[in-house]
Amino acid sequence: MKRRRQFPPNDAKRRIGPILRALDTAYPRARTALVYRTPFELLIATILSAQSTDATVNRVTPELFARFPDARALAASDPAEVERIIYPTGFYRQKTKTIIAVARALVDKFGGEVPRGIEDLVTLPGVGRKTANVVLANCWPRPASKHGIFVDTHVSRVSRRLELTKSDDPEEIEQDLCAVVPESKWAVFPHQLVLLGRGPCNARVPRHEECPLLEWCPTGRKALGRRVARRRRRPSAHFAPATISRARSK
Repeated sequence: MKRRRQFPPNDAKRRIGPILRALDTAYPRARTALVYRTPFELLIATILSAQSTDATVNRVTPELFARFPDARALAASDPAEVERIIYPTGFYRQKTKTIIAVARALVDKFGGEVPRGIEDLVTLPGVGRKTANVVLANCWPRPASKHGIFVDTHVSRVSRRLELTKSDDPEEIEQDLCAVVPESKWAVFPHQLVLLGRGPCNARVPRHEECPLLEWCPTGRKALGRRVARRRRRPSAHFAPATISRARSK
């Protein structure tokens, strides 16, 4: 992980307690949506989920793992057969190369088993901190492994809106979140943010009024404050009706 000057966490630390309690109430059973039985299956499924949806990955992995149930089987697989199975996930040729390379590395370096150390996991082809943290947090939550907090697009967006970080770099965001979130929450917290990001805190039109964290979210409170101000402001006489309509719809 890169070293840098840490995001000042004072205000975030004051708000993190009620934020965590609200998340536990709203999303008490948050976990990965990927279906898996073993760490190997979760590792491969997480790689396949890039530029795809969890639902699509879950549709193809039953056949993939029935045909190639472990690293040794996948390492010896026919790439054309793997491509056929994972085609719906997109970028299927590159993903086939990656997961076969990962399987071969697991066999060559780790006896076919998924290692529990993040330093070992990130040596695998195409495996970064996000994927490594997903696997470790779900299969071996702290203290069984020394995982961090995985950062995907949802976690990145929501944590910035909550002003738990000001960075858009995944490793820096992870540092900032780990500085304020208790270690006991590092496994469940990012999954809760993912659910929030897929719901009211979506990318295009966040529904601030529906957010369970609105009371502790500076972005939501500012947005609603501006909206109230616009509603109260009477339009000038020279505004055209179309202009008034657009202003009210924002």
